[in-house]
Amino acid sequence: MTSPQAPVKPEVEKESKIQPSDYSCEILLEKTTEDKANDKSFPTDAYIVRYVENETQHLDVTRCYKMVNIFDMYYDKYGKDSIKAIDFGHGTIKPSQYGYKSPEKKKRKRKL
Repeated sequence: MTSPQAPVKPEVEKESKIQPSDYSCEILLEKTTEDKANDKSFPTDAYIVRYVENETQHLDVTRCYKMVNIFDMYYDKYGKDSIKAIDFGHGTIKPSQYGYKSPEKKKRKRKL
């Protein structure tokens, strides 16, 4: 007589979801081109990150207060020896003014 075996569960890949907000970072452009990354409409705290994923070189524009947080995020996300360079971006907008939209002006009614 054979003993009943427990059903075999298929292995589920544990893909860790790395959130940029966990590292106090914001990815502005992901896997982009050099021309788009050199845009001057980005904030001055944006960095250009060059990394390798699956033997393919990629380029991201990421903003963060500290460069070490960017390194930690990409190291945890893509692994050892994936980061090739972290350079300063070409943005000219103040970080506090980036994404700011001025409030709409209310139209004044004319008195007749």
